[in-house]
Amino acid sequence: MQHIVNAQGLNMPKLGLGTWPMLGDECTRAVEQALELGYRHIDTAAAYNNEDAVGQALANTPTPREQIHLTTKVWWDQLQPDAMRHSMERSLKALRSDYVDLFMIHWPTTDWDLPRTLDTLAWFKEQGLTRNIGVANFPLPLLRKVVEEYGIGLSAIQVEYHVLLGQNALLDYARQHNMALTAYTPLARNKVSHIAEIQQIAAKHGVLPTQVALKWLLDQSNVAAIPKASSASNQSANLAALEVNLDDQDRALIASLSKRERQVSPDFAPVWDAFDQ
Repeated sequence: MQHIVNAQGLNMPKLGLGTWPMLGDECTRAVEQALELGYRHIDTAAAYNNEDAVGQALANTPTPREQIHLTTKVWWDQLQPDAMRHSMERSLKALRSDYVDLFMIHWPTTDWDLPRTLDTLAWFKEQGLTRNIGVANFPLPLLRKVVEEYGIGLSAIQVEYHVLLGQNALLDYARQHNMALTAYTPLARNKVSHIAEIQQIAAKHGVLPTQVALKWLLDQSNVAAIPKASSASNQSANLAALEVNLDDQDRALIASLSKRERQVSPDFAPVWDAFDQ
């Protein structure tokens, strides 16, 4: 699959497999199946409680580990240095790997010593426990602080991003600083299948609405997407989205959609920036 985001040493396939909320055997089967179909980017996290299932799939697959981009994350209540180190140790053990390709802070928190948290994150990379480091769910002011005030070389940020939620300011910043932006919930919890404009574009091209929504993301520079899919048919359909050809008329129609419909905002979420229009 020759669709790659290159950013600060990161070589990450643009289309990955999101594994939340799959658990146990279902997760293992889904990851093995995805690798068999040609996926080379798997996204997990300590908080998903499925790293062991992903690790089992990595042990089972004939695909060499070095050909697989693997992302995992540390939860927001484990951001003191010792807790972060223990989280990394547990993750690597569960994943049956000596390293991950991208290690991220999953959510920011307010009760932390941010410089020490960032120093620990950078230390993981120095020690070879992760090839690249990043953050998830950081609003732009906090991301700027990490990059500009503390000088941390992040390779990626992961945020909710789809046809119903704008991330223009974050994406512009990511591009300026040679970072990837990974879009989670890229199908807006399948709301994209029920949007008349997306259905119209899909009918025009003879494809699925989900494929239109994914290709809109994947066509953007520096952007990757990690839809969750457990069935072979859905995994294959998402892969096939890479071959869809959207035109300027399609993109203009998508641009006309509301960009304010955030799907994920738990009670511990940061204060989000003003929505992009």
